[in-house]
Amino acid sequence: MKLSDLELILSAVQKPARYTGGEVGSVVKKIDGDMLRYAFCFPDLYEVGMSHLGMKILYYQANRREDVWCERVFCPDDDMAKAMEENNILLFGLESLDPIRDFDLVGFTLQYEMSYTGILYMLKLAGIPVLAEQRDDSFPIVVAGGPCASNPEPLCDFIDVFSLGDGEESSDELFDIIKKGKKEGLSKREILKELSKLEGFYVPSLYDVSYNDDGTVKKYIPLDKAPEIITKRAVKNLDEAFYPDKFIVPYIDIIHDRAVVEIFRGCPRGCRFCQAGFIYRPIRERSYKKSADISKKLLEFTGYDELGVCSLSTSDYTGLEGMLDELLDWTESRHTSLSLPSLRIDSFSGELLEKVNRIRKTGLTFAPEAGTQRLRDVINKNLNEQEILSTCETAFKAGYTAVKLYFMMGLPTETDEDLKGIVELSQKIVNLFYELPERPKGKGVSVNISVACFVPKPFTPFQFSPQDTIEQFRRKQRLIKDEIKSKKISFSYHDSETAIIEAVLARGDRRVGKAILRAFNKGAHLDSWSEHFSAKDWFDSFEETGVSPDFYAHRERGYDEVMPWDHLDYGVTKSYFIKEHKKALSAVTTHSCQKGCNGCGAQRLTGGECQWIK
Repeated sequence: MKLSDLELILSAVQKPARYTGGEVGSVVKKIDGDMLRYAFCFPDLYEVGMSHLGMKILYYQANRREDVWCERVFCPDDDMAKAMEENNILLFGLESLDPIRDFDLVGFTLQYEMSYTGILYMLKLAGIPVLAEQRDDSFPIVVAGGPCASNPEPLCDFIDVFSLGDGEESSDELFDIIKKGKKEGLSKREILKELSKLEGFYVPSLYDVSYNDDGTVKKYIPLDKAPEIITKRAVKNLDEAFYPDKFIVPYIDIIHDRAVVEIFRGCPRGCRFCQAGFIYRPIRERSYKKSADISKKLLEFTGYDELGVCSLSTSDYTGLEGMLDELLDWTESRHTSLSLPSLRIDSFSGELLEKVNRIRKTGLTFAPEAGTQRLRDVINKNLNEQEILSTCETAFKAGYTAVKLYFMMGLPTETDEDLKGIVELSQKIVNLFYELPERPKGKGVSVNISVACFVPKPFTPFQFSPQDTIEQFRRKQRLIKDEIKSKKISFSYHDSETAIIEAVLARGDRRVGKAILRAFNKGAHLDSWSEHFSAKDWFDSFEETGVSPDFYAHRERGYDEVMPWDHLDYGVTKSYFIKEHKKALSAVTTHSCQKGCNGCGAQRLTGGECQWIK
């Protein structure tokens, strides 16, 4: 397709720049017969996908190779999808405008369970059958990776191969095997068998699953000499790993429109609800000098006036103050702001606050997660009330007047007293502000509490725990709302229906795939957006396909139960999760990795100790 053909329909859609390509930094290549064509798909709108750091890294890493052309593909909004169908235009890559059906490889990143129907929607728009068994050798191989690949089973009907772990480690091998297979005339089945021999690649069609009479998984049965356990890939040294020195600069505003540098991967904290904190272990840091050098190059290329720092726990980065020393004068001279998300209360020092004050003075955001000390110990937050209040006091004295606090409801062992503790803690922060003689004069304080619904996730100690029902969540939301007496405290909460669906997809097995397909056939797509989302269609699909939320979301799971992800190895052992779950039920904490190795098992993936262990 030519741009002139595309222009015929762009006048009828909102934000046409989503679909034209041609941005500064995008990669256009001349096609030759030996080139592997790769469509890197993000199953959400352009503004979301273009904000995702992983896509930026892997896009440029793939395009370093002369024999690979990686193009971006995003899910079109309804107006564009309708126009494409009316004009017989198949889903295309932004760089060439060629239909991705003609590519060799179509890859999806799995960032969020509610994007699953977006994958099916994009395949349909591309003219590619959504079911893997219906795709013959004339269609591209479909691969998926990302955090949700830690339990790929609900998507096994749709995906040919899953890439587990860090894509920087495995993507070149993926390209090589596919190129070699096509050159030798191998069938798709034969290429997939070759991929299954490599660490980090899971081919679901090479495994049968048997079930017990109670509906739980009995065992996974490898076929054609496929491995019994598939181990994720892990970058061993972030300083040596690929990181781009330029980003594509979009023509329109995106969600996170700034340069971003990843300073470390993993998290030392071990919060028992947090999947990312476990699946990205072991902890690996990028040196502060390398981080600063990347930052300067990105800012110089893109012209952005904001730099974001990416990690799960920014203030735990051992090189943070060194990096700030390297960057602050430089960014100030360029009138560039620096964003430091994921700051931890108990490592938020006065010295760090001084540096943060040079960067911004808006609101501060922290995540106590629970309102009482007992429940914070259950989830292993390793944070006490005095630390929370002391940090707020320091911030108020420095001129801050707004605090945002993130909590969860429905956590294991939670009681109404724990929920009331959320409001009590928030009120203490309000009171603290007005008791301080050093507070900003003539200004009031605002404390915003945001309360999410707990979703039990694979590869966490809480993978065994039941989730609350919709009715239980709603009762708890009303309780918190009724407890708030101060106008200085605002309260927001997440939709409980979405949380239930997310839990079913997160902890589901292969049988959940038929519910995903049914929801898609009812019209589900772009489910992260309220204007597209229909909870009724999802729950009707569960009922019509015999997929029970009670079984997948609300049921407590035994330690001896075979989980749908037990044949995948993400580093941390199941025995460690069991030990941590038992400690949670007794409200016993586990210290941070910074204070010594807890023996989770992940360090073996990089052939030695975690970088935190000195």
